[in-house]
Amino acid sequence: MNFQELDTADDLAPYADHFHFPMQENGKPYIYLVGHSLGLQPKSTPRYMTAELERWGQLGVRGHFEGSPGWMDYSDDLCHISAGLIGATREEVTIMNTLTVNLHVLLASFYQPDKRRSKVVIEKNAFPSDRYVVESQISWRGLDPKEELIEIGNAEDNYHIDLQAISEILESEGEQIALILLGGINYYSGQLLELKEITLKAHEYGCVVGFDLAHAVGNVPISAHDAGFDFAVWCNYKYLNSGPGALGGCFVHARHCELEPALKGWWGHHRDTRFLMDGHFLAAAG
Repeated sequence: MNFQELDTADDLAPYADHFHFPMQENGKPYIYLVGHSLGLQPKSTPRYMTAELERWGQLGVRGHFEGSPGWMDYSDDLCHISAGLIGATREEVTIMNTLTVNLHVLLASFYQPDKRRSKVVIEKNAFPSDRYVVESQISWRGLDPKEELIEIGNAEDNYHIDLQAISEILESEGEQIALILLGGINYYSGQLLELKEITLKAHEYGCVVGFDLAHAVGNVPISAHDAGFDFAVWCNYKYLNSGPGALGGCFVHARHCELEPALKGWWGHHRDTRFLMDGHFLAAAG
């Protein structure tokens, strides 16, 4: 069978009719292969957006609590759906900010260098924003990225990263490594990493493990909870088709549910007491 026949026979083929495809000048739709940068717009999007704009116009501030759901409850529905996509529990997931901001928020809590552990492992060809975050977090702690950053992968091997390479670094420098941060699927090579195996191996050496799942969520099966990631971040506008400027998501494993966040704010406060306005922060669950 050729590619067109395989595509037609695919059980998921009918779902293509649910999306808008950009058109070529000859009137035919493009074959769309850039879902890693922006997903196709679902045909239902305008209907949902119009409904919310109308609710805003009709209800004003009451829209936070009235409707199905009220805007205050949106995160609950979104987190429940997102948890299923990455193999997590509802309490382990939140939708907020952008990927880069979420990385900064999580590293503020999870990257805690000390005299023994301070190094960070990333891909040599990590997505630039991940590198920016890591370098700035290292510098923020008064350390030198040139000394603390460990890069893995090389151009000669198409930047391939396997468990053996991770193991070798851990064997030689594991006691000095505070954090391993890798892309679940590398944006450059398309490689899907052995996420669970990397996590288990890194935890043997006491390292914190986080993943940038931007190119993995909605693309491949993920089991964040069972694999034991400490944390993960992603954006929703790629394979999840949420559109440009969409909010990102983040995962924190349930074993860290009691971790006091380094950066506190309004939406991190427990909902039941948030509006007491007494100035005392009570962290929300998860």
